[in-house]
Amino acid sequence: MSGAPLSAAAAQLLRSLMARARLDQDRIFITNFRSVDWQSLTFTGERHEIGLRLSGPGAADALASLSDGLAAAEWNLKGHVVADIVIVATHRSCDGSIDVDLEALTLSD
Repeated sequence: MSGAPLSAAAAQLLRSLMARARLDQDRIFITNFRSVDWQSLTFTGERHEIGLRLSGPGAADALASLSDGLAAAEWNLKGHVVADIVIVATHRSCDGSIDVDLEALTLSD
């Protein structure tokens, strides 16, 4: 099954989040990714809903790396700015994996 390709902002945001988690990529699984266009009177961008599963023995450390200072983090997205990002929920499974739900707003430069 393949979905629609990610926008440039969504793809860059996802790569940045995965790098921020500092966990091997084979231990981070995308469980949900939805982006919708967003606009105000002065800005255009996208709202993103992201679900990640962090697995393996480093899951708790990866969650700490991902969440520590998340709202104030500097993001290097070409042509886009992260205006808002927040972890809205986490769920720890009995196998040690952690599901993380995030929401973000990216604006076009």
